[in-house]
Amino acid sequence: MENSELAAHTYEKSFSQPSMDANKKGSLSTTLVRNGCVDFLGRIADKQTTGGWRASPFIIVNEVAERLAYFAISVNMEAYLVLEMQQSLPDAATHVNDWTGAAYVLTILGAFLADAYLGRFKTIIIFSCVYSVGMVVLALSASIDSLRPPPCIQTPCMKATDGQTAFLYGALALIALGTGGIKPCVSSFGADQFDETDNKEVQKKYAFFNWFFLSISMGALLGITLLVYVKEKKGWGWGFGVPAVAMVGSIIIVVAGIRSYRYKKPMGSPFTRFLQVTVASLRNSFRGVEVGCEADLYEVNTKESDILGARKLPRTAQYGFLDKAAVVIDPEAKCNSRWRLCTVTQVEEFKSFIRVLPVWASTIALNISFAQLSTFFISQATLMDRSLGSSFVIPAGSVPIFSAINALMLVPIYEKLIVPILRKRTGHPRGITSLQRMGVGLFISIFAMTSAALVEKKRRDYSQPQKPISVFWLLPQFFLMGSAEVFTYVGQLEFFYDEATDGTRSISSAFFLSEVGIGSWLSSALVNIVTSATGGEEKGWLRNNLNTSRLDYFYWILTAINAVNLLVYLLVAWRYKGRGPTRGIVRDRARTIYKGEFQSVTF
Repeated sequence: MENSELAAHTYEKSFSQPSMDANKKGSLSTTLVRNGCVDFLGRIADKQTTGGWRASPFIIVNEVAERLAYFAISVNMEAYLVLEMQQSLPDAATHVNDWTGAAYVLTILGAFLADAYLGRFKTIIIFSCVYSVGMVVLALSASIDSLRPPPCIQTPCMKATDGQTAFLYGALALIALGTGGIKPCVSSFGADQFDETDNKEVQKKYAFFNWFFLSISMGALLGITLLVYVKEKKGWGWGFGVPAVAMVGSIIIVVAGIRSYRYKKPMGSPFTRFLQVTVASLRNSFRGVEVGCEADLYEVNTKESDILGARKLPRTAQYGFLDKAAVVIDPEAKCNSRWRLCTVTQVEEFKSFIRVLPVWASTIALNISFAQLSTFFISQATLMDRSLGSSFVIPAGSVPIFSAINALMLVPIYEKLIVPILRKRTGHPRGITSLQRMGVGLFISIFAMTSAALVEKKRRDYSQPQKPISVFWLLPQFFLMGSAEVFTYVGQLEFFYDEATDGTRSISSAFFLSEVGIGSWLSSALVNIVTSATGGEEKGWLRNNLNTSRLDYFYWILTAINAVNLLVYLLVAWRYKGRGPTRGIVRDRARTIYKGEFQSVTF
């Protein structure tokens, strides 16, 4: 008990008294982090023994293993639903999009639990176990004949029973839940390994984001090549069983680095704090409170904020209505309820969250196009000549390798060659800003879908059962979509982490990732709308047979959506006022007007 109390006391001091501890350490003061992180024993983390590139490889390798498992499922699931579960192509595409959507929208749940209760490391471990159970159940579904309908010998094919469908969807639900718990925490946990107050480590952090995306691409590459090949040669049981083993291995890998990590303690629910600011500001507004000078606003008289582990934030002028939540009405009265009186830091935390929402909303549409990578792009490939030489045929599920290889090449080139050149021209430490990088990705996506529409028209017009066109005609659309993803995804990683406050890092990452889920759901909705509006699965643009469909028309719709979305994004980015290097400090010099009377309030 004494040891645990001592550890807890040390943990608490790491947030509230970093300078005192540093002085006591003497010569070690320069090696201790100043961002509130601790080591696995609860002591202030030492840069010489924790974090940085000492800890990051465990996180990156874990991400490779997790993404390998995820992509092994995502690129094969549409084919599994059509060939094994006897679903129609439009239905299968819709179900894959729905599953992807659920997996990424559930990141908000994972982030909430990480920030409020569990911390990022525990959340990763717990949900990785859930993920592994789902993978095992999926492998059983693919291995046991009674859990699937019999092979289709003649039409009409026998559909899967309710029990078979429920078993499969139960496995996918567990995998989606596991993905939702892991994804918002891994990138933030990796970024926690670098001290923001150390200029050298800050540069390493941005390099980490690039290499983290590279790890995603590496996992995708292995998932859509090696594991798809295993599925083709050994069957569905092996195709889903090997990723299950990889997922278990990823847990072992991330646990192996436990002594090297830097940890941040859970800071309570940010959603509760957001609601408190909203209630307090509305309450004071109804009472006639107006915001005056900064001295009228409440803040705790300690070095750190009263949000555990979070640094204080200066007041900004934007969204000034919310400042009413921090107005001190009666300086003589004590108010301990945050539902009545909030701190400036708590208000600014909510402002920072609101500030990024327009950027978040204006990049969702791109993910409708990304959803085609694991659905219709693969369906196109199944009807094309996938021969590579005289004896090898590329599995249809491995065709997204074009996108993954592009990312693997582009990230190192961008990091090592393009960034230094841009840095010299712009003076920006990352070459271009995160917002500019996202804009480049959105611009490229227009050409990606244009290429997809043109190639699909050529494929359909040229379709000959004996001699279909080569699958390499899909290379431009995969290459361009991969380039769009590199610029947009890494830009979003940087942007949402930078603009988040100490208490909202996981939630911010989750909202960024939820774009993928919402985009997948919107893709499902768009598929259903287009199918219904153009004549259904028998006569519409999207039929069960792509050779009689008008998939190119659907791609032109996505091209138009991307073009309009780019214009909206440019307007949002142009108007965006971020925290910036000076953290957007804008001070108002006025008096508080309360019930029509000027009051000079000091606290």
